[in-house]
Amino acid sequence: MKLPASTEWVLHCATTLAQLEPGATTSAAHLAEYYDLAAPYLAKQLQSLVRAGVLAATTGPRGGFRLARPASEITLLHIVEAVDGTSSPYQCREIRQQGRGALRPEDCLRTCVLAEKMAEAYDAWRRSLAAVSLADILASLPASAPARTRSRLESLR
Repeated sequence: MKLPASTEWVLHCATTLAQLEPGATTSAAHLAEYYDLAAPYLAKQLQSLVRAGVLAATTGPRGGFRLARPASEITLLHIVEAVDGTSSPYQCREIRQQGRGALRPEDCLRTCVLAEKMAEAYDAWRRSLAAVSLADILASLPASAPARTRSRLESLR
């Protein structure tokens, strides 16, 4: 499965925000600078996370983005679906019923086996992402990572 680069961006940004002190925010511009990303496009992606209830945004001089709920309640699937949607990347177009090799309609009463297998794989992928929270990701980071992240983001202010 191939996802757009923006998916990687928001996964990293959400993980970064999860490392902040509770209630602390950082701006899209600071996150963009932190990762050397295009700020306007990143801001648009972060707004998708706000609409999905993953992030909260505040305005003003100390405004920015923060997690909308505890890291333990935000899964990787929440983040991915917020920016990439929930549609399966595989769409069966029933080509088994087209062209010179077309099967008879009575041989196609059951769902295409390829469509079934692709749906199973997609469901397994979704279950895997749903089983991992941001808190799980944080637990796997080096112990020094959150303090380092906070310090580097603070230096951008």
